Amino acid sequence: MKRDVIVVTAAYGNQQVREMGGQQALLPVIAAAGADGVEIRRELLNKPELAQLSALGADIAGKNLIAFYSVPEALFTDEGTLNPNLEQHLAEAEQLNARLIKYSLGNYRRGSDSSELRSRLAGKNVQLVVENDQTGYGRFAAFDTFFHADGESRICHGMTFDTGNWLWVGDRPLPAAESLSRYVSYIHVKAAVPHGDSWRAIPLDEADNLWRETLALLPADAPRAIEFPLEGSDLVAVTRHYVDLLREV
Repeated sequence: MKRDVIVVTAAYGNQQVREMGGQQALLPVIAAAGADGVEIRRELLNKPELAQLSALGADIAGKNLIAFYSVPEALFTDEGTLNPNLEQHLAEAEQLNARLIKYSLGNYRRGSDSSELRSRLAGKNVQLVVENDQTGYGRFAAFDTFFHADGESRICHGMTFDTGNWLWVGDRPLPAAESLSRYVSYIHVKAAVPHGDSWRAIPLDEADNLWRETLALLPADAPRAIEFPLEGSDLVAVTRHYVDLLREV
């Protein structure tokens, strides 16, 4: 089975993305490395680029890549209400012809009325997923409630399981993977090591086996994304190395 491997543009570093001329400039690198798709990060788009998303989407498609769209906001606000910018973000994803749009979960409150979210997503081609982020809202307990207690997988398309972010919030990746695996539709592969009082993402070749053990518990057919540092003088070769690795493991 061929696994889809997605490259997150932020893996090249925000400064390098800017120095290269934006995320669109990375598309030839990602395509030449043999990846299946690219995750476009909204936080790395400036205003002129946001106004030209259709052109970016056409370039992605022209390079035979699929597009995923990452929004650096929570699906639910601190007050527990639906993100007020959801319609705008969905429209942006449509311009990119993105298959998937990703949010962090935010302050989901058990028992909240999900009819508004269901209505907003009705008829949309893009799949909406929620990710475990590095905030208190990214704790396992929040996702356990969201999926197990309230069955929200019926109104969104599951979760982006970030293999490393659990460490930032003090949770263990392996039990989280065992419990949430059936809801996982996209995987951010990340390895990390302690760094001061926090953690730091590192390339997989420098990591222990925790990321491999975690992947083994997750759906084999879920797209896997590179979200760890991609650095070196030959970015195509470095990217290709990890694209091939994530297809094999």
